[in-house]
Amino acid sequence: MDTMFIDELASAAPTPGGGGAAAYCGALATALASMVGNLTVGKKSFRAVEPEVRASLQRLEAIRGRLLQLIDADAQAFAPLAAAYRMPKETPEEQQAKEAALQQALVGATEVPLQIMAECVAALVETDFMARNGSRMARSDAGVAAVFAKAALQGASLNVLINVGSLASEADAQDYRARMDHLLSEGEILADEIYAFVVDSLDS
Repeated sequence: MDTMFIDELASAAPTPGGGGAAAYCGALATALASMVGNLTVGKKSFRAVEPEVRASLQRLEAIRGRLLQLIDADAQAFAPLAAAYRMPKETPEEQQAKEAALQQALVGATEVPLQIMAECVAALVETDFMARNGSRMARSDAGVAAVFAKAALQGASLNVLINVGSLASEADAQDYRARMDHLLSEGEILADEIYAFVVDSLDS
């Protein structure tokens, strides 16, 4: 098993961090949802939904690819932010330059986790379909996918919060918070619905 990402995450290196871990967790969710779909296609009893399952599998693969790319994007967005925090601030000119660099870097550091959140919501939409239409033998795996996607969604939101708190523009900060709140609300509700559906179906 390749443990490079986990080993780097556990190290004292600044990246990957929580944002990258959230994207990785979201990618795991898509992989589990895809497993449900791959265990469904080719089964006679699911022939009626097979075209939809195959289409969902394609969307899940695309979401997974974007989430994996966002692991690197999160690390790349953190680099200028870390550099800005290290800039000197002894003179008024240095303070002004540092603040300008910091504000610019905060935008990228906030946009990336919002993208991660959006992909997690998209993953939950596909997971919901797989849970309700895929192989019943793998329904618990769809439930795990929903839990992982919700964790990734909430984890990425924390990276949004920590960055918007330092934005000089309150209007921009409010816009980012509104986008974050919308994604959180949509994703958490859907994840909880999937989880409840899976638990009820396994208990019955």
